[in-house]
Amino acid sequence: MDSPPQGYRKSVGICLINSSKKIFAGSRTDKPNVWQMPQGGINEGEDPRSAAIRELKEETGISSAEVIAEVPYWLTYDWDKVHENIKGQTMKWFLLKFTGKEEEINLLGDGTVKAEFGEWSWMSPKQVVELVGRPYNLSSVLY
Repeated sequence: MDSPPQGYRKSVGICLINSSKKIFAGSRTDKPNVWQMPQGGINEGEDPRSAAIRELKEETGISSAEVIAEVPYWLTYDWDKVHENIKGQTMKWFLLKFTGKEEEINLLGDGTVKAEFGEWSWMSPKQVVELVGRPYNLSSVLY
């Protein structure tokens, strides 16, 4: 496993799939019409895998999931402006399989943080590229 680059906020992203191979995405409460997969920062001293499991629970209430795979490198991008000596964000992505029942999904999360999603959906990979990737022009990266 490679080390994250210095000078970037360390974070995780979670691609959660169900038994039908659909991908979980939520619409952000702070940005209308913006959909994303669960993600968030890695706490000091926390390993990325633990951070992914914690972030999933905080944002969706889901604890019934198993880690299937981990991207073996960090995906890094710069922000428009440097903030507190942080140039941008570096992300470690995980693929998790949802093993619970949909009743477990609770957008209020585990109650430890403010709700990040207003609604959620299981999406096809194409929908994810179209809806989740829109603000980041993800389709230009993937195709």
